[in-house]
Amino acid sequence: MGGVNTEVSTDQEAGVVDVDDQSAAAGTDPESGFDAALRERLASGVEVARSAVEEFAGAGVGEHLGSEVEAAFTTTHRFGADLSGYRGWYWACVLALVPGGELTVDEIALLPGDEALIAPEWVPWDQRVRAGDLGAGDLLPPGDDDERLVPGHTLTGDEALDELAGPIGLGREQHLSREGRALAAERWSAVRGPDAEIARSAKYHCGSCGFLVPVAGSLSTMFGVCANEFSADGQVVHLQYGCGAHSAVEKPKDTSPAIPEAFDDAAVDVVVLPQQLKAAAQARAEAEANADSQQPASADSEQPANAEHPDDKSTGQDSDSAP
Repeated sequence: MGGVNTEVSTDQEAGVVDVDDQSAAAGTDPESGFDAALRERLASGVEVARSAVEEFAGAGVGEHLGSEVEAAFTTTHRFGADLSGYRGWYWACVLALVPGGELTVDEIALLPGDEALIAPEWVPWDQRVRAGDLGAGDLLPPGDDDERLVPGHTLTGDEALDELAGPIGLGREQHLSREGRALAAERWSAVRGPDAEIARSAKYHCGSCGFLVPVAGSLSTMFGVCANEFSADGQVVHLQYGCGAHSAVEKPKDTSPAIPEAFDDAAVDVVVLPQQLKAAAQARAEAEANADSQQPASADSEQPANAEHPDDKSTGQDSDSAP
């Protein structure tokens, strides 16, 4: 398969045309000599094209999918590609014919169809790198024509000149160009700029916040670095950006009454459990049963009012014998 040509000048997007439809659509071109007869012979050369493709490919040639006239004196025959890993591809065989000549094979190629899985268009590496792709140990040199950088001021040894160049950021071989600063400002504003949702709902802005660390250079008129650990700590923020952790935010005032509300801690909610109700009913039933069992015994034990007591007799005798 290494010798298969997959880049030919045939029209890959052209629709598949049936042989009968191709013959019906055949016209004449008196100036070139490409007439309907030549078209018909080219369209009927299916077996010639199949034999050529099978000889070239060795295997994997499927059914005939149709033919297409793409240029004068030529016709492209298409056959399904029954190859592992080439689902949706097809074989294309271009036949050529001139007046008075024989059918000849002009070109054979394996091409992708509409549903074929093909590799995406190649993109240079420097255009594929995206933010966050750089890892530890990776090197990403700037391009020779990087518009974001311009030559800077090299230290000359002149103390007055070097002292002036340092604070404004020119004491380097390169520094940001106007385009580089504009691109940086656009990126930073998109993330933490005045149009962010949190900034639109904030009462105060970063430009007046005590947690803002100024930056040097021309970008200092628009940006600073947040130093609030509870907000965008260490991130570049627009001066018109804002959040709820601004240094001027005051604590909410206590609107509750000064005297606390009275609370009756002696109030108790009594909750009677089912087992307590059952135990109370059982105890009441037992008490009533005991009362009923003791009532006859007490009636029998009662004596008549005039019954003499043994002690009374003895007492009477003792009283008669008394002087």
